[in-house]
Amino acid sequence: MNTVSLGADGPHDVSALGLGCMGMSDLYGASDRAEAIATLHAALDAGIKLLDTGDFYGMGHNELLIGEALKGRREQALVSVKFGGLRSPEGAFLGMDGRPVAVKNFVAYSLKRLGTDHIDIYRIARLDPAVPIEDTVGAIADLVKAGWVRHVGLSEVGPETIARAHRVHPIADLQIEYSLLSRSPEDAIFPLLKELGIGVTAYGVLSRGLLAGSRPTGPQDYRSHLPRFQGENLLRNQALAAVLQDLARSLGGSASQVAIAWVLARSRAMGVRMVPLVGSRTRRQLDDALGALRLSLSDETLARIEAAVPRDAAAGARYGAEQMAHLDSEA
Repeated sequence: MNTVSLGADGPHDVSALGLGCMGMSDLYGASDRAEAIATLHAALDAGIKLLDTGDFYGMGHNELLIGEALKGRREQALVSVKFGGLRSPEGAFLGMDGRPVAVKNFVAYSLKRLGTDHIDIYRIARLDPAVPIEDTVGAIADLVKAGWVRHVGLSEVGPETIARAHRVHPIADLQIEYSLLSRSPEDAIFPLLKELGIGVTAYGVLSRGLLAGSRPTGPQDYRSHLPRFQGENLLRNQALAAVLQDLARSLGGSASQVAIAWVLARSRAMGVRMVPLVGSRTRRQLDDALGALRLSLSDETLARIEAAVPRDAAAGARYGAEQMAHLDSEA
């Protein structure tokens, strides 16, 4: 497994791929705990260091799961935690809390659930519009000084917020959705990150499985409520995915592998240090994702891929209207 530096001020030995762990606990329907632990162990065995979670994934379940998997292996992992998401007992999202006192409260519970004395990268999951980003990042900076946190990250924020945050404390990376079907960060966000030396952890690189031909498994799978997985939008997007799958076969890989390899290639082309997060819930899915590292895409092949799945070809927004309205990165 090759390693990269995640930004000028981030960790310098990050695996070329990271593992996004949300689906092991939340939002994609039932998950097998034993298989999730086995997948986490397989990822570590394969050299994947970066494990991404959120304290609100399964209302703490995901952190407990990772903590169990890391017993005796903590030094092999870089743990990235998102915080701030408020949820009800029914699982509904109630908003964000980025107040400094809340930041310090959240991290105390995360450290306990993870069974660790530090978190490698800590970030608010979405901008809290009621709290200046300087206050939230300043609170994380205090945690860095105290040794509870190693690096400060951001998630789904736009250029103005990035610049303001970076003036308070060096930012290691921005976590943001980026894929063949979601390319808007290329316009203003990635150029600024390159200028400031901030890395990227890219989630949704398979557009929540859409590019791999995956479909929602039922009403408990939150994808069934997303515009790209509904009605005519789904049919149009599946047609795009089918074209990518045909092209992938001609390249000797799967659609998932080509989509991940494309993100890695675009990272190099744009000069942005980027680590794709793969949301593998099983060892089979993980094996497929790891195959992307064996694909080398020429400029000609990249052009073929982008002709097959043109920019802005996706039907429907990546989230519903209410969620899109709360994304600072889309402002």
